[in-house]
Order: sequence, then C-alpha cells, then structure tokens
Amino acid sequence: MAQIIKMVLIYPRWEKLKGQTTFNLPPHGPVVMAASLPEYVDVSFTDENVEEINFDEECDLVSISMMLSTQVKRGWAIAAEFQKRGKKVIFGGISTMLHAEETVEHADSIFLGESEGRMEEVLTDWKNGKLKKIYNYMRDQPPIESVGPARRDLYKRELYNHKGVQMVDLFHASRGCRFSCYPCAVSYLGGRVFRPRPMERVLEELATIDNNRLFIVDNSLAQNKEWEMQLFKEMIPMKKKWISHTIEDDPKILDLAAQAGAWYVYQAVFDTSDYIKERVKRYHDYGIGVEGTILLGLDNQTEDDMKRLIDFLLEIDLDLAEFTIMTPFPHTKGFDDFKRQNRIFDWDWDHYNAGQVVFQPANMTPDKLQDMYDYAWRTFYQDESQESKMMRLFTKVMMKEMDDGTWKPRDRSLTNKSFGKDVVRNF
Repeated sequence: MAQIIKMVLIYPRWEKLKGQTTFNLPPHGPVVMAASLPEYVDVSFTDENVEEINFDEECDLVSISMMLSTQVKRGWAIAAEFQKRGKKVIFGGISTMLHAEETVEHADSIFLGESEGRMEEVLTDWKNGKLKKIYNYMRDQPPIESVGPARRDLYKRELYNHKGVQMVDLFHASRGCRFSCYPCAVSYLGGRVFRPRPMERVLEELATIDNNRLFIVDNSLAQNKEWEMQLFKEMIPMKKKWISHTIEDDPKILDLAAQAGAWYVYQAVFDTSDYIKERVKRYHDYGIGVEGTILLGLDNQTEDDMKRLIDFLLEIDLDLAEFTIMTPFPHTKGFDDFKRQNRIFDWDWDHYNAGQVVFQPANMTPDKLQDMYDYAWRTFYQDESQESKMMRLFTKVMMKEMDDGTWKPRDRSLTNKSFGKDVVRNF
C-alpha cells in the first residue's frame, strides 16, 4: 500500500470590486485538480475567500491553485509563509500558466496544463526528492475521457450562500474553444480545439451534484449544434436549473435549453445592432434570462459610443449587466498589441481585475475610461439595484423549482416560500 501523502490545497483570496454585489461561488479548478490525485493523497481544501488559512496545518505538500491575475501576488505571499515552515509548494491553475515566468520564482514547482493522469509523476518525484521546477503539459493534453467528477466533497457548503440563498455549483461538459476572442487567453491555454467530454461522463458527474443550481462554465456552449442538442436532451429529466455562457441562436436549441432548465445566460453585448436586440428577445421568448457582458475601452469605442451602448442596454430589457474594462491579460492578443505599442502603464497584477484601467485607451484618457466604467454601473442600476435584479432572477428559478417539485428548503431566509417584497428587501 502506498504511503499516505497529506496535501493542503489553497485557493487564494482576491479583492472584490467596489460597489458590486459580493458573493462567493465554490471554485471549480481546485476540486477538478483534486479529482486527479491518486487515492493515497489525503487532501484538505481552503478557499481563502471564505475562511482563514491555517499555515500550521500538518501536511507534506502544499498546492496553490490560482485562476485570476488578481490572485497571483497573494498566492506568492501564501507560498512564502509555508516555505518559512519548511513546506514544499507547487502552483497550478490558469493564472499560474499566464504568469509562469514570475510564479516559478516563488515556487518549489509549477504545474502547467491539465492534471489528469499527471499527478502520479509529480508525487513520485517529490517522494524521491527530485521535484522538478516546471512540469509543462500545456501542449500535451490528457484524453478528455479521463476527466472525472470533481471533488465537491471538499467544499464547506455552509460558506457558499448569499444572505441565506444557496449559490450555484460549477460544472463543465467540455474543454477548449474553437474561437479566439481578442481579450481572451483560452486559445493560449488549450489551443483552438473544442473537446467535449463523453456524454456518459457528463451525466455521471451531474448525477453526483446534489445542488439543483449549476453554472456550466464551458467557454461557450455554441460550439457544435449536435453535441449541444444532445446535452440539453439528456439534461431535461434531471430538472437542473443552470446558468451558462452563450447558447446557439437557433429556435430548436433554445427550446431544448429551456426544457433542460436554462435559467439565464451571459451574452456579450458589443454594439447597438438589431441583431443583439433580437438575440436578447429570443432568449426571453423561451423564458431564459440574460446577463449582458459589456467590455469598455476597446480601440473602436469613443465616449459617445459608450453612452449610446449604455442607453441601448436599458432599452433591450436585460435582466442584469456586468461591465468590465478591457484588460490586457498576459498571453492575449490585447496584451501583445498593447505591450508592442507601449500602452501598458500599470504592471501591478492586483490591478488586473477588469475594473481598473491599466493601459492607455485609444480615444480618451485612462481617467475618462475609469469614469465611464463607473458611469455605466451607476446608470444601468440607477432605478433598480443589482441585488434587487439578482433576487428577481433567483425568485424566478425558485418558482420553477416549486413547479417541478425540485425546490428544497436550502435557502435559509426563504423557507416560508414567500417571495414578496420582504424577500427582495432582505436580499
């Protein structure tokens, strides 16, 4: 029998944006990695966004999983604390890959790429005192069939609710993306290939998730119509209620998505065209809510363009809107262009939170772009707060759960099944 290895798995905190509704979702990357560990690894998990780290916890090895650029400096500081105590620290996750050259200076080892089928090698090297500084599997992806159910048993469930309302669980049915959008690093991280998980593995994992509310975190569900339709058909009997990124703009697919429990989608709103207006209307026609994702600071945007876009958002009946500032994350086209043009003036990764200007915009000053970002949030939510709009979406999904018999008294402040003004006020 293999020697038991005690691993501490850490997800670093990051500073939330001022003025926005703050809630914490159970992170996905760490528990996906944990599922790839051999059985002889006893792993404990700490999400620093909801609990304190015990730096004196007994362990053999520390693993730090980072997703966001705003986590990297905190991750480095966490590593230093454990290293002071004589612990070996290995980093992994998306932002480890994006910031590998710097992170390796703070680590005993960094792991780049997907972890399925790879961790045995890492742990064997550690046991033999031969831990490599870098394990790079970014261009050597494991078979997608090897991706199993995430280790959701590691979550401390009571920490993931917002004012008594149960938050969603994260889940993925595919990896990769065939698109290569300007502000996105996905093509660098995994290549421009759509890699759907076998449907039986998808259904196997869905069956293990007790939470009825999901966020399907795939980069886009609109990658392959036949696969998308099959996924929704298979999900219909499960009666899940879910959020996702874009769904194919096709009546058959939208109808299946609605039957499968589509709750609301994130839809990029990049202009004021009739296409966008009709796109949002079609989602609503099928009972699917829409959270518009709006990127400010692109080179083709002027101040007047942004104001027209914000006015347009108020006309098209979005359920929610999320505004972000164009941010040149490493290994994106935007980063390459702005760096070459010498337009990046702030290299503090804590500021790379999509809410702070770190580059010189093409058509205005950095301060003006920051003002327009604040103006966008303030204007869109001037008549009804973000929390109130969020509660309306939660109210709709809870009513659907009650209709189909899947509602549970998981929402502590709502166990009387009252969804009136008091509920919205308390949210």
